[in-house]
Amino acid sequence: MSLFTLKLETPRLLLREFQNSDKVAFATYRSDPEIAKYQSWDTPYSEAQAAAFIESLQHFTSGILGEWYQLAIELKSTGEIIGDCAFCILAEDGKQAEIGFTLARKYQGNGYATEAVTCLLNYLFNHLNLHRVRANCDRENIASIKLLERVGMRLEGRFIKSLWFKNNWVDEMWFAILQDEFAAANVSLQNHIGSK
Repeated sequence: MSLFTLKLETPRLLLREFQNSDKVAFATYRSDPEIAKYQSWDTPYSEAQAAAFIESLQHFTSGILGEWYQLAIELKSTGEIIGDCAFCILAEDGKQAEIGFTLARKYQGNGYATEAVTCLLNYLFNHLNLHRVRANCDRENIASIKLLERVGMRLEGRFIKSLWFKNNWVDEMWFAILQDEFAAANVSLQNHIGSK
């Protein structure tokens, strides 16, 4: 079990550590080919894989340089997990991090991902006092590109066919935001929370 429990809250969501009871919902959305299309895992994603992954998370602690720390996104109104988000403070620079996120398809289009990622950025900048946060996505992942732009991240570079991914060379889109940029944009970001 990790020594430190991280729990973040928004008006509609709870970002928290995974629990064993999350394995069915976790395996379900990870088994969706549309969700897995731009992610590292393959489908189908079994409950046994979900259980093993959740078990592995018990040994991680938030903020260890170079280690990804994953949080379940729980919908407060129902108590079920609807996705997850993660961050990794860079091993080479403890003032910078990379983030990632996944949302079950049936919950997309309701502003939940924007709400969760904004909450995560707020934690990274205002509690961990990081300088810069980056994110990477496939050029064809339009929904993620729009989300990253919505939370104030700017496109810093497009690397053409730079990554061999699922039997294809794909373009990588790199986005980033600085702490002072997030602080300046935070008022307008509040308008996006809870909206499409």
